[in-house]
Amino acid sequence: MEEASTDKALTEDADEVVGLARRLIAIPSVSGDADGQRAVQRAVAEYATERHPAVREDGDLGAERPWTLLSTGDARAGTLLFVCHADTVPAGDPGAWSTDPFRAVVDGGRLTGRGAVDMKCGLAAATSALVLAAERGAAVAVLMTSDEEAGALGAAGAAAALADRDVGAVIVPEATDGVIHVGHRGALWLDVEARGRAAHGSTPGRGENAILGLARVLERARHELPLSSDPDLGEETWNVGTVAGGTAPNIVPAHASATIDMRTAGAGEAQVRWWRAQPELASVRTLLSLPALRTDRTHPWIRSLPASVAPAGVPYFTDASVLRAHLPGVPVVVWGPGAPAQMHAVDEAMDLGSLRAMCGRYRRAVLDRLPESRGGSACGGSA
Repeated sequence: MEEASTDKALTEDADEVVGLARRLIAIPSVSGDADGQRAVQRAVAEYATERHPAVREDGDLGAERPWTLLSTGDARAGTLLFVCHADTVPAGDPGAWSTDPFRAVVDGGRLTGRGAVDMKCGLAAATSALVLAAERGAAVAVLMTSDEEAGALGAAGAAAALADRDVGAVIVPEATDGVIHVGHRGALWLDVEARGRAAHGSTPGRGENAILGLARVLERARHELPLSSDPDLGEETWNVGTVAGGTAPNIVPAHASATIDMRTAGAGEAQVRWWRAQPELASVRTLLSLPALRTDRTHPWIRSLPASVAPAGVPYFTDASVLRAHLPGVPVVVWGPGAPAQMHAVDEAMDLGSLRAMCGRYRRAVLDRLPESRGGSACGGSA
């Protein structure tokens, strides 16, 4: 391929990508809103198929958690797979934003709106790479899932898309400031419940206060919960996400519960054992269990990508936790545009320079999979 042709392929259509991202942000698609997530997936499919007839569309938009697979090239040829989610977290109080969260305002080189960073701009950039792949005959696919923000709930159904496809590598275009991450911690969510004994609020000594019992456990957890550090994934953490208990001010509460979010490098067995050993707790129930993601940073494909590799994984989880079981041995990276600090934030905003740069990097990754590219291997050549 001539250098001028390559440069043109890497830089063209940047304005179209921004336009697609704005269109997607303007569609509210909060986790749990299946209609909104269908609309996002339809918009992406329409964009891609209109731009090249070689783009194939599969999926199940009628499912409770809809999914769509857009693909090009030979499904047996080591597909480069982009794993994207169509949902966002809620916008929260619109009055806290400087603009309508779904207006998708461009100002000062930034695109503001709910989902701009997590992850509608990443989805738009991946779609641009897919269209380039269709033009060049490369095997590339974009898988769109639902309800990732609610615990990667839609990934299991979407995994059906991978049954008859040879996947050679995976990119998850979450926000990483353009730096490659080769893994992330797992997630273990627990519901823990303390039980006491109800009594009149004027005679608390006749009862047993479940809220105070739960509070003692949570305070102990700050000092005793067994958390470890991993050289690739970082520190394990825990957070109390919700607390509930009591029925009225004048009743000693007989029940109190909390949801616990732990980010783990292992399977979390030691942490679960700790919670179950606390005498104040009557029950410990697992709400979500997602394994950690790891890929060898020395893999040839990862070394070929046009970006630096971070020393540790990203702190959040992705759909790759679920899909990994269907892709044994396949290298997976988390690599996308935008600042992680903008994810889920009020006035969430994508730096358009970051988005345009990421479009070029994704397109470079596609071009490197072509037989005539530098390196010429199925896993990509040198960048």
